[in-house]
Amino acid sequence: MAELRANAALIPSAVEEILRYANSVHYIARTATADAEIRGVPVRAGDRLAMYYTSANRDEDVFVEPHEFDVRRSTNPHLAFGIGKHFCLGAHLARLEGKVLFEELLGTFRTVELAGTPKWLRSNLINGLKELPVALGR
Repeated sequence: MAELRANAALIPSAVEEILRYANSVHYIARTATADAEIRGVPVRAGDRLAMYYTSANRDEDVFVEPHEFDVRRSTNPHLAFGIGKHFCLGAHLARLEGKVLFEELLGTFRTVELAGTPKWLRSNLINGLKELPVALGR
């Protein structure tokens, strides 16, 4: 938060890093339409597969220090919005909403502090909060 206050130009990369680090959907199921091989593992047409976005967004072959949260991460090919023909139509709007949220939050409030225990949605599919109590100070 201090880095974003000091340099608002980091807000877009911070939004991308939040999307990578805390993507909203952990995985999605798909059915193979043709025989294939993935890293030496045979996949047959009709096999059900789970694509774990959370794992892909921590891939050591793609991200430098993948388990670290870094608002300055300059290359961030995360999969928080999916990929290919299943790419989220609302991705650009979500990015804009994140950018505007941080611009307004940081421009309006002097402090933003956790004011209780966050409560997470109990789900192995969705990564979401039920409650996030914060105290905002002017």
